[in-house]
Amino acid sequence: MTDAKPPLLIKRYASRRLYNTETSDYVTLEDIAKVIREGREVQIVDLKSGDDLTRQYLLQIIAEHEAKGESVLPINVLTDLVRSYTTSAHSIVPQFLAQSFEMLRESQSKMMENMGRMNPMAVAAMPGFEAMKVQQEAFLKAMTGGWAAGSAPSPDADAGEDAPDRDELIEIRKQLAELQEKLSKLNE
Repeated sequence: MTDAKPPLLIKRYASRRLYNTETSDYVTLEDIAKVIREGREVQIVDLKSGDDLTRQYLLQIIAEHEAKGESVLPINVLTDLVRSYTTSAHSIVPQFLAQSFEMLRESQSKMMENMGRMNPMAVAAMPGFEAMKVQQEAFLKAMTGGWAAGSAPSPDADAGEDAPDRDELIEIRKQLAELQEKLSKLNE
């Protein structure tokens, strides 16, 4: 990406209010989350000390979404993260997480790129295409907590009669992992 914008600079005042330096107005954590979901990086700094507070605020955004029931991180992952702070594993966890998300982004990008090159009619006629599409949507929903185009899901989004049960989701995730493995082999 050669035309990537620099991070959006947000300044935190002594009153703890957050100020968007590009739009010259005060913003909330939800406003910052929306900017991030739209693909823009942010940097949050304390106006007085100059300290970088970005990590602190990103963690706060995640905590607020998790508290609202928009859970993306399973309990066992959160538990392992807490453990990693007290073990020698804490030095490799950031690298592992960064590489895992980078691989996820690359896989999705390659898949979308390959799908874009194909004739849409041929893609739709591919055996298993509909199942793969449903699985991809379920995976993306699970990974993003259901956020789409900058909007969060309603708390009742999965409560409908047609909502898959836990076993179905486990099976969908398993099938998605198998499909991603096959796709990565095709791209080699």
